[in-house]
Amino acid sequence: MPDLRDELFYKPKNAFDQIDEAERKAADDYCVRYMDFLSKAKTEREAVTEGIRLAKAAGFREYAGEDGIHPGDKIYRSVRGKALMLAVIGKLPMSYGCQIGAAHIDSPRLDLKQSPLYEDSEVAYFKTHYYGGIKKYQWVAMPLELHGVVVTRSGETKEVSIGGQEGEPVFVISDLLPHLAASQMKKTMSEAIPGENLNIIIGSEPAKDDDGSDRVKLTVMKIMNEKYGITEEDFLSAELEAVPALPVREVGFDRSLIGGYGHDDRSCAFAELAAILDIEAPEKTCVCILADKEEIGSEGVSGMQSHAFECFIEDICAAQGVEIRRCFERSLCISADVTNAFDPTYPEVSDKRNNCKLNYGMGIAKFTGSRGKSGSNDASAEVVGRIRRIFAENGVVWQMGELGKVDEGGGGTVAMYMALRNIDTIDAGVPVISMHSPYELVSKLDCYMTYKGMKAVYMEK
Repeated sequence: MPDLRDELFYKPKNAFDQIDEAERKAADDYCVRYMDFLSKAKTEREAVTEGIRLAKAAGFREYAGEDGIHPGDKIYRSVRGKALMLAVIGKLPMSYGCQIGAAHIDSPRLDLKQSPLYEDSEVAYFKTHYYGGIKKYQWVAMPLELHGVVVTRSGETKEVSIGGQEGEPVFVISDLLPHLAASQMKKTMSEAIPGENLNIIIGSEPAKDDDGSDRVKLTVMKIMNEKYGITEEDFLSAELEAVPALPVREVGFDRSLIGGYGHDDRSCAFAELAAILDIEAPEKTCVCILADKEEIGSEGVSGMQSHAFECFIEDICAAQGVEIRRCFERSLCISADVTNAFDPTYPEVSDKRNNCKLNYGMGIAKFTGSRGKSGSNDASAEVVGRIRRIFAENGVVWQMGELGKVDEGGGGTVAMYMALRNIDTIDAGVPVISMHSPYELVSKLDCYMTYKGMKAVYMEK
């Protein structure tokens, strides 16, 4: 009885089998915009800068907490240049709750140490401390860019960005040649490249007409002083990040995939941002959060555990005479974060029946965490049902999955910190292959459906 099976059985379908040519074109157009964003936003600071630029172009204004909030107003607030919150004020007061999207804009990378510059055997290096969960061996023998800020003793901030433009130099961490790597190759993958060996080569030319020590270091420091007006002491108050110097490119003969650094989690961050920029007259207030520090536990003043989010929402609530706790208990949050996509090359780590796949749409994760759901929000059945209804009513292609087999490991997102505020929260986002690597892969259709899903949640009635 095939008709009865169709009615009663559940079988996810490939998004390519569910869309027409017009929607395929819409997905391609959306991904052109996303690839441009990803190319410009190599760090959390650059993501905030680009987010504000796009928001202003869409009619958003900076909001400091003043009265006079009206339905349809578009506002934003930066959190020290490292996180960003945006809102479109709804027709209903905040006492009805708000529709929230929360993504993060930091990605695994290499941070320069506080005193990074040194010379050894007439080669100059930067010492690094890796940020977030990385496989250290993936970061050697590949081109790197340098981005961030240096704050001088006088308080002046110097922006640094080098390696990303045509004609600019790049940097690299060396690796052993296989001819001499017998001992190294006997070690485990986690031990083969120690964290203290992630030292970036930045120069080799000694200063001329100088008989002192550290002549290569002096050459490098002279270049940085001429270009940015800084001295070595200024590294003490700097945030400089080394990221892969790899272009964002379409992948595959059919161009159906996107390869690039930082899909985790800027693919979801851009989906949220693009969705809220399109919102004009929502029933409930829509909020987009682009948070920092998720890769290290959402700590710090710009992370999702910070009270910066409460301050922003409380200012809006106060302008309407609403208690923030009443707003939160009636709100809905999509913790928009990536999940792993099933990789046929490594099938042993996934439960194939319960894992997201490329091209099957936005991936919903009822829970994340590790092993016994430790560190998970674990959304209620009612929240899952609500999301199913919203997506069905708006033609969003979606799938449900979990982060690998039960005892393989796992991971967390900002969902638990939103739920801690008494907000109904669920994880949903773009499935990724090679997550946390210098060059991740995502599906164009999955990116587009995540944008479409976020927009549907914002416009829920």
